[in-house]
Amino acid sequence: MTEIPKIALITGASRGLGFFLAEALAPDYHIVAVAKTTGALEELDDRIKAKGGQATLAPMDVTNPDAMAHLCRGIYDRWGHLDLWAHTAVYAQLLSPADHMDPKDFDRTMTTNVIATGKLIPMISPLLTMGDAPGEALFFEDNHAGEKFFGAYGASKAAQIAMAKSWQAETSAMSKAPRVHILSPNPMPTATRARFFPGEDKATLTHPRDEAPRLLKEAGLL
Repeated sequence: MTEIPKIALITGASRGLGFFLAEALAPDYHIVAVAKTTGALEELDDRIKAKGGQATLAPMDVTNPDAMAHLCRGIYDRWGHLDLWAHTAVYAQLLSPADHMDPKDFDRTMTTNVIATGKLIPMISPLLTMGDAPGEALFFEDNHAGEKFFGAYGASKAAQIAMAKSWQAETSAMSKAPRVHILSPNPMPTATRARFFPGEDKATLTHPRDEAPRLLKEAGLL
């Protein structure tokens, strides 16, 4: 009988923290990598294969609920469960005063960071309960709530993490429920941060290839 591998779903896997979380988890997990950028996913696949691991590439947008529901059904049909979900997909708004926020940019920020998360949790939670042991869900803080020029992004990440904390509180005493982790990465030289802090000295930041294993160890996954 073929052993069913541990399965990790990484939403936002094409770059930054998501990319290096996927690499750090391979080959112990089969990686289901979700992102919109096909070329970057293929690069990740090459890195995972070089470590002796395997990946399933899912080039799709997390804001498309039909596509994500289809993916979740595919995970169930193929493996019957999910062991880990790391949610790193995020949209970084254009910084602006609150009274000058672009409506389209605001909508995209909220749709990606808040609405998509609120739809993904109910889709993915059942998969995290179907294995031999409860699965793990990872969320990542980036607190800019109330800071000047961060109106949409700060509010969206605060709302996202508030949802994750509610889920964490609801499941913490349940033996078969997913274990929800809220992790706080150190500042990293990602595309998101570069959009917020152009010209910042990247030498002062922690590279996501180093931060990913640290966070996984903090969550007890490495």
